Amino acid sequence: MNNIVLLLVFFALIYFMMIRPQQKQQKKRREMLNSLRKGDQIITIGGIQGTIKALREDRVVLEIAKGVDITILKTAVGQVIEEENTNEDNEPEVLPEGEVTGDEEEN
Repeated sequence: MNNIVLLLVFFALIYFMMIRPQQKQQKKRREMLNSLRKGDQIITIGGIQGTIKALREDRVVLEIAKGVDITILKTAVGQVIEEENTNEDNEPEVLPEGEVTGDEEEN
């Protein structure tokens, strides 16, 4: 009897520690893929960033540069880039390589 209770506790622990979180993650990913829309900015699982130009049942046409389109599987979408209200004053300054700002010391 004691062994059966221990076995049930073990399976419950496995379920709540491994299976349930994986199911939640799969559901979230499925919802993300189903909510893709034309014009969304995405990053593929391979690291390619682009804008969705067209959607098909299981494929996505992605514009990665002006005039350069690729077709990928919908399952290859890694994440949707959330559009933020960008304020030019808050954007970090990108400096050419080797250029030093006034805040840094030169060696």
